[in-house]
Amino acid sequence: MASSAKRRAVGLGENPEDSDNSSEESPDSEEEDSEASEEEINEEVVVDFEAHNISHNDFNGIKKLLQQLFLKAHVNTSEMTDIIIQQNHIGSVIKQAEVPEDSDDDDPDEVFGFITMLNLTERKGVQCVEEVKELIVDQCEKNAGHSVTEQLEQIFNDTSKPVGLLMSERFINVPPQIALPLHKQLQEEIGEAQRTNKPSGRCHYCLIISKTCKEATKSIPARGGTPKEEYMFVNAEEEFFYEQAILKFHYSVQDEADSCLSGRWSFDDVPMKPFRTVMLIPADRMPVIMDKLKEYLTV
Repeated sequence: MASSAKRRAVGLGENPEDSDNSSEESPDSEEEDSEASEEEINEEVVVDFEAHNISHNDFNGIKKLLQQLFLKAHVNTSEMTDIIIQQNHIGSVIKQAEVPEDSDDDDPDEVFGFITMLNLTERKGVQCVEEVKELIVDQCEKNAGHSVTEQLEQIFNDTSKPVGLLMSERFINVPPQIALPLHKQLQEEIGEAQRTNKPSGRCHYCLIISKTCKEATKSIPARGGTPKEEYMFVNAEEEFFYEQAILKFHYSVQDEADSCLSGRWSFDDVPMKPFRTVMLIPADRMPVIMDKLKEYLTV
């Protein structure tokens, strides 16, 4: 599967058509050129992405994206990365389809994103799994109240209805169009894992920790509320998962992040506060979500 994206390149440069006449320019012209050279130059670079099976070579790239999700939270991202690689019958990594020989990229196999499902119930007692559950329960208590927290704890403790942590992380310059084939492939892999009794095959619930943002000038509802008007999903397609969630809440990561989104942004961008939106979706609602993704991403 492949998709196109536009990467923003910011640097200094000059118009080749003007360079031939540089010796004839007046001092005023030279001064104007100097000022212009200090301005941002935005170039659109078309890049094709492909999905590949997860391998041991992807450790650093996956771990970096997990750190982007969890920031300073007490979660062992190295251990989680190892588990993701071990269960490579589920999930994919996104890489650049073709890297030109004259590319400045240090790593031609750089991971631009990944998708996978980690069964939290099957891996009860594993350090990183328990740390994720502790993080979610703690933030739920602080931001959604005691009754919602009790509901969440009951779901985590019910081994008859396993909970899978769905992780779909990518750099901001990878377009949302790639999400549809990735999610469809993941659902097929989960179904195959269930038929062959492999890890992460049977999940009754899907848990997502989504990166969201809100304008710094707007107030945040104390409890509940909808992110459709107030919050922006970094991965736009995750709003459709939110609509089908039976349990959801938001928590701020303002003290853990320097900015809302990774990437290079101009000074004209609206200041944003970073959040995490937690949502729990019954697995039987996935077909509805896939239909909505198809409708949204193929327009």
